[in-house]
Amino acid sequence: MRKILLFLIAGGLLYTIFPQSLNGRFSSSIYTFERFDTTGASNNQARTFQMLSFNFGKDKIWLRSNLNLEADIANKLKSDPRLRFYNLYVDLQGLWDIASLKIGRQPLYNSIAGGIFDGATLGLSRSGYKFQVYYGGNVPAYQKLELIDNWNDNYLLGGEFTIYALTDWRFSAKYINKNFASQSYTAQRMDPDLNPINVLIENKSNQYQFLSGDVSYHKQKNYSVNARYDYDLNFQTSSRVELSGRYESIKNLGLNLYYNYREPKIRYNSIFSVFDYGNTWEIEAGADYLIDNTYTLVGKFGNVAFKGETSQRLTLGVSSPWGSITGRKNFGYAGEMDAISLYTAFAILEGLLTPSVGVSYTNYKLAKDDPLNELVSVLVGTNLRPFRTLSFDIQGQYLNNKIYNNDWRFFFKLNFWFNTIFN
Repeated sequence: MRKILLFLIAGGLLYTIFPQSLNGRFSSSIYTFERFDTTGASNNQARTFQMLSFNFGKDKIWLRSNLNLEADIANKLKSDPRLRFYNLYVDLQGLWDIASLKIGRQPLYNSIAGGIFDGATLGLSRSGYKFQVYYGGNVPAYQKLELIDNWNDNYLLGGEFTIYALTDWRFSAKYINKNFASQSYTAQRMDPDLNPINVLIENKSNQYQFLSGDVSYHKQKNYSVNARYDYDLNFQTSSRVELSGRYESIKNLGLNLYYNYREPKIRYNSIFSVFDYGNTWEIEAGADYLIDNTYTLVGKFGNVAFKGETSQRLTLGVSSPWGSITGRKNFGYAGEMDAISLYTAFAILEGLLTPSVGVSYTNYKLAKDDPLNELVSVLVGTNLRPFRTLSFDIQGQYLNNKIYNNDWRFFFKLNFWFNTIFN
């Protein structure tokens, strides 16, 4: 019954209308690679993915879906084939010109605990003000089309109030309470006589519970400022402070500044909450300059402070309509790294072919006295689009480092877009 509950909800609401539009995308892909087990033996894998995303309905009533079927055609895995339902929900829009309602498996856009859930979202919007509230359950493992067990321990509840009414300003206040029920398991323990016995280990439910606020100010292309604050209600502490800004009043020049303070996000009642962990703060400043409306020079420098240590990073690059080249250097407590990457892609034959090439080289070490490690990766591929609604992607991948020695991989994908109108 649970496996078809979402279908019944969607079908019941759409039964009363005759659909006028069916649009979406279908893609089929294969990805080949070599898998090693702990004994050093390997086998070749060829994973296939069939993805279907569609919108079905008319006017203010739509059924929206996103699902994926995966399997291996070289060496079948125990779980093959596996069907994942990422979205399947009814979307009611513009009800009484003020309300909207979503019912079913749907996406959640939230900076604290986003993802997908099974439930309902009610929205109200009027004259520059928007209110949204949602409630539902977590999705079962592997996105199975069924409702999760123990709903009382696996639910999420939240809401958001946003103000757009003031020119150039945006204010937003959010609340979310997301619960997780830890899985029980059996482990061997010793009884008072030191004899081994099986004991059922049952953990308490873990959860996130946060208040969050956002403020944004955008003055056309002159400058913009964004601020965000997250408060952890369970631990009664500031979880995150984030500030960013951009200044563009000087012709062809853009200046950026970014700052954040972050505390590790730990679930309530989790064993990790007893550890002595440290917070981090980070600041980064950068600039970009446009030359001849074609080339953009980019430079950024950042500093990250850990508990008693600091780490720095430097990024320099050039981007253009034909590709980009980027160099990056990390040094300090987080490890030393020098990296350079090059990527180019350009359309030819009026967009029929778009070849692309990517190359990167990295050397790194995690501590001052560690040996230097090297990593080389190469991507070569092309996109073929014979029709506006049909395209093919082919890509070869090469990776070489101390773990993956001369690793070769292949990727192929077909994309088909459709849009059917019913009279």
